[in-house]
Amino acid sequence: MFIAPVTVNLKPMRHFLIILFALVTAFVLFTGFSGPHPAPAHEYLRGGDTLRYRLFVPEKKDTLLPLLLFLHGAGERGSDNEKQLIHGKRFLDSALQQKHPCIVLAPQCPNGKRWVEVSWKLPAHTQPEQPSDAFRLLVPLLDSLIKNLPVDTNRIYVTGLSMGGFGTWDLLQRYPSKFAAAAPVCGGGDETKAKRIAHIPVWVFHGAKDKVVIPERSRNMVKALKKAGGKPRYTEYSTLQHNSWDSTYTNPKLYDWLFAQSRRK
Repeated sequence: MFIAPVTVNLKPMRHFLIILFALVTAFVLFTGFSGPHPAPAHEYLRGGDTLRYRLFVPEKKDTLLPLLLFLHGAGERGSDNEKQLIHGKRFLDSALQQKHPCIVLAPQCPNGKRWVEVSWKLPAHTQPEQPSDAFRLLVPLLDSLIKNLPVDTNRIYVTGLSMGGFGTWDLLQRYPSKFAAAAPVCGGGDETKAKRIAHIPVWVFHGAKDKVVIPERSRNMVKALKKAGGKPRYTEYSTLQHNSWDSTYTNPKLYDWLFAQSRRK
């Protein structure tokens, strides 16, 4: 019995595979990861409110580890629990983690909220009496992680860019005994409260041509810290505008300095 050959059109399948490969490649290039994400998504629930965050914990269970808290900028706000890693993924880099293994906490501020509820356009601001809604969740979350993970409580660091730079200053001034060092990038703080954080090692970064957050916000904080007896570091990029974080977070000297700091009791 003769069986006629069956002709299969492979073009649709080929097109599907090409599209699938392109999507997977785009995902890997965008996130920098394939397979299980090294910083899984979590949610912290408290009083009916939710704070979404990513958490990376190195596979080192025989020693206490420093914890790095990263506060993203305004453009990464939302509820997808992903955008905070656009810049936060830098801290998950394998080379960095090999040299400076650390726990990384990257929370996401909800839409319509700020890490600290002040205007970024003003030449100065007074710290609000109460922390922001996001920080009301972030601080107990941080305390919970300290309790349940192998965190070296003498080596907790905070850094943030733009809105996160403001948040970095605000956290330091509200909880000056919690952090070992900080690196605020193109942010601003309450200069009148500089004395309470003068003992904390701080490295401040800003672009000289920044028109979103004027460089005077960082310059004046540095001046206030020095007047209060502090010894802050300050790097101002003469040619940069608002995006001073790319140059900052790709500088290995920042991490060598940061992870060398310990909390001063």
